[in-house]
Amino acid sequence: MNKQLRNAVIAGNWKMNKTPEETTALINEMKPLVKDADCGVVLCVPFVDLDAALKAAAGSNIKIGAQNCHFEPSGAFTGEVSAPMLKAMGVEYVIIGHSERRTYFGETDVTVNKRTLAALENGLKVIVCVGEYLEQREQGITEELVAMQTKIALNGVSAEQLKNIIIAYEPVWAIGTGKTATAEQAGEVCGVIRKTVGKLYGEDAAKALTVQYGGSMNAKNAEELLAQEDVDGGLIGGASLKAQDFSVIVKAASK
Repeated sequence: MNKQLRNAVIAGNWKMNKTPEETTALINEMKPLVKDADCGVVLCVPFVDLDAALKAAAGSNIKIGAQNCHFEPSGAFTGEVSAPMLKAMGVEYVIIGHSERRTYFGETDVTVNKRTLAALENGLKVIVCVGEYLEQREQGITEELVAMQTKIALNGVSAEQLKNIIIAYEPVWAIGTGKTATAEQAGEVCGVIRKTVGKLYGEDAAKALTVQYGGSMNAKNAEELLAQEDVDGGLIGGASLKAQDFSVIVKAASK
């Protein structure tokens, strides 16, 4: 991290977990544990939990995000939720392009870009996910692939809109598997993302960009990962469902 240049942000991705009642209980448990955080704290919860999360987090330093949004404002898209709907609820953040969306639900680099633009146009802050599969890492194309995903995701994004973007590097092979990129590997690829943004928007914009690591960051490895110059926070899966573990990660990012 380099807090003199950019914000550190720890964002929890609850995935498909927790009922509204459980959401209220977990956020109430978290609030006193993270209230003194010297970093951004975001919880991205399932759509059905957003109302409960917003109410539970009201008045605290915890910001609430969704896990996806559609690129159209309305229409015949059964099961989808639009950016204007999220904005109307008071949601501040949205995750776009998570590897599970890409792997299981047909998200492509192009639809990630369209969803990102829609979210930005509606005043949401976007956590854009990029990352490679194990086979691609073994083929030695991680840098090229992540740079390409970053470029496509940001296509049409203005320099002003870039201020509302966080990019999360999440190696697919390290998500929910217990495997973690080494701190050096994580730092290296986050550096590639920053370098790519620098080519598109200039060095100052790249230095100000928050780049998270999102592959099985937990209470035990957070400090080592966050010590990397280009790792400015984490997109936390399983550990964000445990108040104590999540607070340890937030404390590591607050140093």
